[in-house]
Amino acid sequence: MKAVIQRVARVRLTIDGNVHAEIGKGLLILLGVTHEDTRSEVDYLAKKCGEVRIFTDEQDKMNLSAADIGGEMLVVSNFTLYADCRKGRRPAFVEAARPEQAEPLYEYFVERLKQWSGVPVQTGVFGADMQIELVNDGPVTLVMDTAEMMK
Repeated sequence: MKAVIQRVARVRLTIDGNVHAEIGKGLLILLGVTHEDTRSEVDYLAKKCGEVRIFTDEQDKMNLSAADIGGEMLVVSNFTLYADCRKGRRPAFVEAARPEQAEPLYEYFVERLKQWSGVPVQTGVFGADMQIELVNDGPVTLVMDTAEMMK
């Protein structure tokens, strides 16, 4: 399971021209699921994302979580995080989980993230064509991959 976490000043997610989700200061989490993922990976990653301290304190140190600053989170499913671009010019997505496996794990991630973070969590729509407007704060962008972190 992979997550790209962006510290944001604000995010707006639209589907078919209509605003579906909108947050202020907080985290945008793009989540990719691979066919080897289980609830164990979800639990691990949701806790990490929910508690990550990437907001600055009074000494300008990244020492605060989204909960510490009263922030919000937006989670968007993104199978393209598992793109294999090694051959040719078109990416292959064979490592991305099929929707029937990925969607329940995505939904479970959102529920666990709500528990671990203690902040409001909004979502995109699984499998939808979404447009995301964001103001990256910093910029601060982290990549978390359970295949590397849970060794």
